[in-house]
Amino acid sequence: MAKDYYGILGVKRDSTADEIKRAYRRLAREFHPDINPDPSAHEKFKEINAAYEVLSDPRKREMVDLGGDPLAPNGGGAGGPAGGAFVGFQDIMDAFFGTQSARGPRPRVRPGADAILRLDLDLHETAFGVEAPIQVDTAVICTTCQGAGTAAGTHPQTCEICQGRGEVQSVQRTFLGQVVSARPCSACQGFGTTIPHPCATCGGDGRVRTRRSLTVKIPSGVEDGMRIRLAQQGEVGPGGGPPGDLYVEIHERPHDVYSRKDDDLHCRVTVPMTAAALGTRLTIKTLDGEETVDVKAGTQPTSTLRIRGKGVPHLRGAGRGDLYVHLDVRTPTRLEPEQERLLREFARSRGEEVAELSKQGGFFSRMRDAFNGHA
Repeated sequence: MAKDYYGILGVKRDSTADEIKRAYRRLAREFHPDINPDPSAHEKFKEINAAYEVLSDPRKREMVDLGGDPLAPNGGGAGGPAGGAFVGFQDIMDAFFGTQSARGPRPRVRPGADAILRLDLDLHETAFGVEAPIQVDTAVICTTCQGAGTAAGTHPQTCEICQGRGEVQSVQRTFLGQVVSARPCSACQGFGTTIPHPCATCGGDGRVRTRRSLTVKIPSGVEDGMRIRLAQQGEVGPGGGPPGDLYVEIHERPHDVYSRKDDDLHCRVTVPMTAAALGTRLTIKTLDGEETVDVKAGTQPTSTLRIRGKGVPHLRGAGRGDLYVHLDVRTPTRLEPEQERLLREFARSRGEEVAELSKQGGFFSRMRDAFNGHA
C-alpha cells in the first residue's frame, strides 16, 4: 500500500506547493536530529524528507494522486524503505533558509551593463544648453560573428560533461539519506554548450571594445551633478546581448564672476563710498549681455540689487531665475590732505564728531599724558 505522504506532512491533498513547503519546513525544524535528541526523531526526519521529495515534484505527486508510490521498489523511485529517502540538497536549504536557486544552463546572451561618462561644461552651456560631442569607450557587438561568438560556419555544441544541463551533481550518503549537491559545470561554465571554434575577433564573447563618437543634447537649465540618460548606448551584453544605458554626468566648471544657487546667479561688485552715498549707475555684464542698474543714494554696505529674469532658465517649465548683485562699499585707505580736509568739513556739517589722530598724539596720547600728570 502506498504511503500517505500528505498525512506525513499534515497537509491536504489540494494543498499548494507553498503550503507543502511551509509544512515541511516546520516539521523539518522540529525533528532535525541536531535539534531533537529523541532517537525516533531521526527516522521521522527521514520520513518527512521523503514525503517532501515526492510532493514537491509534480510528476511524483501526480503518481501519488493516482494511487502509486514513486519511492516503492517497483515505483521507479530513487530509493525505497530500506534505502532511505533521496533528498535534494537545495530542497533542504530552501526549507531551512527560504533560499531558491535557478537551475539549468545559464544563457550566453545577457543584457549589458550601464556606463557613465563625465562631461565638463561652462556656465553658459549649462544655462542655455548645447549639443556636445563625446567619445565613449564601451563594448559593442562583434561585427565578425554578429554576437554569436563562433567562427564562420560553426555553432555552439552541447556540453559532453553536463549534457546541456549547465551543472553537474554529486551524491553523498549521510544520516539524512542520499544528499545531492549541484554546481556549475566547469567544462562549459554553466552555459550547457561549448564553443569549439570561437570567433577570432571577439574570442567567443560576441562583443569587442571600441571608441565611439556620439553627440549628446544638453537641455537648458541643467545643474552640476545631473545625469542625462542615453538609452541603449551603454555596454553591449555578453553574447551580443542588448546594450545597457549610457549616463552623462554634468559637471559645471566654476565661473570667474558668477556663483550659482539653483537657477539664481550671484556676483559681487565693489562701489566707492562716495558712489554709495551719492548714488550711481552700474553696467553689469549678464549671461545675455550688458545690463544697467541704478545704485540709489545712501546705499549701505552688504546691500543687494536684484535683476529679475537674468539668471538660468528653468529646466522644467518656462521662465528664468534672477541675478543678485551684492554690493561691497569701498572705504579709501589713504586720503590726500585736501581730501581729508573736505571730508572733515562734511562730517562737521552733519554734526558728526571725528577724533583727529596724528603721530604727535591723539586720544590715546592724551589719555597717557593725563595719567602721567595725575601720577
